[in-house]
Amino acid sequence: MLLYAAIILMMLGLYGILTQRNIIKIIISLNILEIGLNIFIISIGFVNGGVAPIFTGQNNLGSIGFVDPLPQALVLTAIVIGVGTTALGLALAKKIYAKYGTFEIDDMKGAE
Repeated sequence: MLLYAAIILMMLGLYGILTQRNIIKIIISLNILEIGLNIFIISIGFVNGGVAPIFTGQNNLGSIGFVDPLPQALVLTAIVIGVGTTALGLALAKKIYAKYGTFEIDDMKGAE
């Protein structure tokens, strides 16, 4: 079920990126796409009843299902990169607004 929610978020973000003509709405759509992708990656790495991949005296048996820590590490890295991308996009949007006085892409074409 979580996979379907992640795919819906990704498609919703992609739809927003492709159809919106406002820079701020495009940045928000990019964030929605990123959240959906992060949820998708985390849900793929989930193991029902799994334990942390730490060998101790209680769980060093080969039959115990371990949770893969790699998707979690990738998502943490993706969150940091996403925050940086959002900050850069908002800074560029601020500069564009200072130059053209609008966030609408269609209004910028004839403003020069």
